[in-house]
Amino acid sequence: MRVVMKYGKRGFPLDLRDDLEVTIIQKEVMPILKDPEGAVRSAFSQPVGCKQLIEEAKGCKSICILICDNTRPVPNSIVLPVLIQELIKAGVKPASITVVVATGLHGPNEGDELRELVGSDWVLKNVQVVNHFARNDEDHVYLGNTPRGMPVKLDRRFVNADLRVVIGLVEPHFMAGYSGGRKVIIPGIAHHETIRVLHSTRMLEHEKVTNCVLDGNPLHEEQLAVVRMVGGSLAINTVIDEDRNLSFVNFGSIEESHLAATSFARPYFEIPVNRRFNTVVTSAAGYPLDRNYYQTVKGMVGVSDILEKGCNLFIVSECLEGLGTQEYAESQAKLINMGMDRFLKETSQKKYASIDEWESVMQVKAMKTGTIHLYSECLSKDERALTGINMIESLSEAIEKSVKEKNDKHVAVIPEGPYVIPVYRPDNKSGHDI
Repeated sequence: MRVVMKYGKRGFPLDLRDDLEVTIIQKEVMPILKDPEGAVRSAFSQPVGCKQLIEEAKGCKSICILICDNTRPVPNSIVLPVLIQELIKAGVKPASITVVVATGLHGPNEGDELRELVGSDWVLKNVQVVNHFARNDEDHVYLGNTPRGMPVKLDRRFVNADLRVVIGLVEPHFMAGYSGGRKVIIPGIAHHETIRVLHSTRMLEHEKVTNCVLDGNPLHEEQLAVVRMVGGSLAINTVIDEDRNLSFVNFGSIEESHLAATSFARPYFEIPVNRRFNTVVTSAAGYPLDRNYYQTVKGMVGVSDILEKGCNLFIVSECLEGLGTQEYAESQAKLINMGMDRFLKETSQKKYASIDEWESVMQVKAMKTGTIHLYSECLSKDERALTGINMIESLSEAIEKSVKEKNDKHVAVIPEGPYVIPVYRPDNKSGHDI
């Protein structure tokens, strides 16, 4: 049997023995919008919880639009031109429109990266497109503290705008439950201190800080608290299929429209599975998510619900840009030197997480269940050592070894990685059954 795993831009062909009991966990075929641009325009005239876009834009002298950075395959090339054209029709001057790349603590997208991200030369020529820099104190305005005590500092260009719009991709997220909506604001355009409290170990250790969970998720609740402190933000929510085709789009108030989008997405992304596995193979979802090892952790966490204790988890991720930031490398070194328990204990005592240490914390969640193995062609020797997991040269051979070691021919394969979340439902007869 051959399964093509999401890996970089080209995919990774995985060949498995015919006598193995393979369960492929993937989404049902999603609907594809035949006229994506028309669907976006229709969304503006059929809003969720707000006025039509043309009414919301009337009289506004400053517009701030947030887009995700290049780690998310948001269909900006479809949405942005239509949005800006509709704003101009409503009487907004192009000079009063600013598009901000919500980088969080990631690096800026510039040059060819920015062009690829925006996907429209017309947009780049007609409106201002800039990056958010979380470490520039003067770029942010302090709005107060959330009920949990998190200081809220956000990019003043967004806070001070007459009309605030975020463009997001709704997909499972290993901390926030689902991405998109409020997440584009925080951590997207938050000051580094706000991000470091939101991503502290004390927050991440909560059992409901995980994929697909919104109710009772304290990280999600903090994000909503920030949205309410800003007030009056709107959202364009998109959902795409595994080939990056637009499957769903809506527009409306940021909270209500995001909930409507997640309701559409859940049946496709959350897959009931009625057993757990000793051998699981997944991916980091391919380009652009598997650019680096930092993002790869999402694939490890995404399959956690179907892992048997002591299992072997295999993940493929190109990591074309290496490990990630220097701060992340330092965090990984601490994790390796301290060990999991001491690392969690020491980081949980800090109000402000060290930058990027949260990804190491999330990796520990996956490491506590079993042994993680990574296939990647682009990591250097030093970078491989800092992953803290087992590197493999042949995925097929490593799977064969696992099957023999566990004396279990059942293998779960999730080609799309963290964009598909298997959910253990032992009594669900409609789930994947082998």
